[in-house]
Amino acid sequence: MTITATTGAAAANETPVPGVPGPEQDPFIWLEEARSPEALDWVAKENERTLAAFEADPRYAQLKAEALAIFDSNDRIPFVSFRPDGLYNFWQDKANPKGVLRRTTLESYRTDSPEWEVVLDIDALAKAEGKEWVYQGSSCLPPARTKCLIALSDGGEDATILREFDTSTRQFVEGGFVLDSKSQGGASWIDEDTLLVSRSFGEDTLTESEYPFTSRVWKRGTAIEDAEEIFRGDPTDVSAGASLLRDNTGTIHARTAYRGISFHERLFYVWKDGEWLKMDIPTKAAPYGIVDGHLLFSTDVDWTVDGQTFPADSLIAVDLEEWKANPNGAKKTLVWAPGERQTKQGGSITGNALFVTLLDNVVGKVLQFNFENGAWVSKQVPLPDNATLSIAASSDETDQIMYTVSGFLEPTTLYYSDGTDAPAVLKTSPAYFDPEGMEVEQHEATSKDGTKIPYFIVKPKDMTLDGSTATLLTGYGGFQVPRLPGYLGSTGKLWVEKGGAYVLANMRGGGEFGPMWHQTAIRENKQRTWDDFIAVGEDLVKRGFTSPQHLGIQGGSQGGLLVGTFFTQRPDLLNAAIVQIPLFDMLRYHLIGRGASWIGEYGDPRIPEQRAWIEGYSPYQKIVEGVDYPAPFLWASTADDRTHPAHARKGAAKLKALGQPYYYFEDTTGGHSGGVDNEQRAKLQALQFIYLMQRLMDAPEPLSGE
Repeated sequence: MTITATTGAAAANETPVPGVPGPEQDPFIWLEEARSPEALDWVAKENERTLAAFEADPRYAQLKAEALAIFDSNDRIPFVSFRPDGLYNFWQDKANPKGVLRRTTLESYRTDSPEWEVVLDIDALAKAEGKEWVYQGSSCLPPARTKCLIALSDGGEDATILREFDTSTRQFVEGGFVLDSKSQGGASWIDEDTLLVSRSFGEDTLTESEYPFTSRVWKRGTAIEDAEEIFRGDPTDVSAGASLLRDNTGTIHARTAYRGISFHERLFYVWKDGEWLKMDIPTKAAPYGIVDGHLLFSTDVDWTVDGQTFPADSLIAVDLEEWKANPNGAKKTLVWAPGERQTKQGGSITGNALFVTLLDNVVGKVLQFNFENGAWVSKQVPLPDNATLSIAASSDETDQIMYTVSGFLEPTTLYYSDGTDAPAVLKTSPAYFDPEGMEVEQHEATSKDGTKIPYFIVKPKDMTLDGSTATLLTGYGGFQVPRLPGYLGSTGKLWVEKGGAYVLANMRGGGEFGPMWHQTAIRENKQRTWDDFIAVGEDLVKRGFTSPQHLGIQGGSQGGLLVGTFFTQRPDLLNAAIVQIPLFDMLRYHLIGRGASWIGEYGDPRIPEQRAWIEGYSPYQKIVEGVDYPAPFLWASTADDRTHPAHARKGAAKLKALGQPYYYFEDTTGGHSGGVDNEQRAKLQALQFIYLMQRLMDAPEPLSGE
């Protein structure tokens, strides 16, 4: 029987609102058809013009070769995941451009040249089936994890198909589970003959954000159309679905479900006594995992319950058995709360402990948590100071865990611990550029409202502060995602080693200082993010690090919107702007790709009050006649089904119509992250750095894009 959750949110305003452009106001709406003949013809002509300008540069071939050598390097660290039958790695190189899923043993992995067994060859599969398959991961049945659902996308889209695969035989299962209609969402194993599927089952099961909102239990040997629906959200949700609450042994303790009522807010449910019971937790809180017989929750807002208040960003525990008996009445206990300028990042649960990575004033730490003698205790894992730390892999069955340690100039190092000894170096990435003569500094800019905005600059030592250094400024500033110091790799080789400076800004809207750093710069306050980025640019000029003639900016997705707002609001401060796979037309973003899912971050253009917030900065509408823009380079991917190439296309088309210089390039595959193989990635890198060199290093005066 289907149990439908009660709808708790009002339906979105679907009435057309004056000011939201339609075809009569926007002459370039036809570019929103991703693969129409007219749009693809326009793309081909734009690509031809841009490639002619950049590939003819005598430095292009060298830059592409340098980038490709890094991406194809056989001595880069092969990062792995733990499974009972070995350590698994997905690997792409010159011989395997689409990649191979392979495994080895820990003993072999410790050596300089591990012996790998190929489990699945994506290149061979793509060739045999005539598809541009891109491997998008797998979901495997615990505890053995040999029965898996392999996710594949055609050309790099987010949408995938799913096929059952047996890692012990290294074969797709004949007559096994197959979902061959591409969709967002996934499937979880209930047992070896049963799946919990949360995917598209037709147009009436997708939200306006184009994500699934129903879930079914599918039995082996039956048709998916006949599978029992067990949960249904609402079409106005961002997404919705059911899942399984498992511990590290694979034991299922409950069925849960959620409704994403906005990108940042969810309602959670648990199956209790034959019905879905709504969990009494904040909409910005969520289950975090099971550790030492306790269910943990994380919250992004202050949570007051039972006479106590848990601060935002806390970890909170309830006894698992008590919670199963009384989900909304179980006693809650504080596990961890952040200190000043602290925030938790990732977490991982091993056989006997919880490990959490923290940022402490944008410096990494890792804490280990255990429940001992009736109380939660923690200790800091001994890893290098003043570095960016992350958990690379952890075992569900044992306490084996791996960490990465890196910095802008320090190649990534992989540490390993079996749970009894302190982490020790297991592998180190080779140096891909020469850091000699380079240094890293951290500074603060003052934003428009007085807030101090930190940023890092990687620059030549003792550089003359006369504004002559070509400088690339980048950032993100959205969705509570932090941008942290990390080894520069190809950027170090193609830019910093050649005399450029690199700047990473930590704007509000990101996650560098916890939930409030994000929440203070969303929706009606989103302009604060753009102000922060501009303030960093101004500070770089004020300190003499660079000048408008030599300053360029770069960002992708939300970061592409960040770049778009900068170059339309302060074109006088720049001479280059790389707008990658961007959001750009913010008055129609809810209608393009999966834009409606991000209304929680930006607001809804259909609502007049909220449209007014967005009109103040939407880059597409801010491109106007009579302003000289810094010949931006916009690029996108035809296969991007997330932000959609229409944003970048329309930005370029409007610049062209106004006679403004610009460049445009569109990768015909690659999805939201750009190139799907190393050759494509190297090409994109070379195109961008040639553009930056031409704009910021070569000419004493701003260049024309024509």
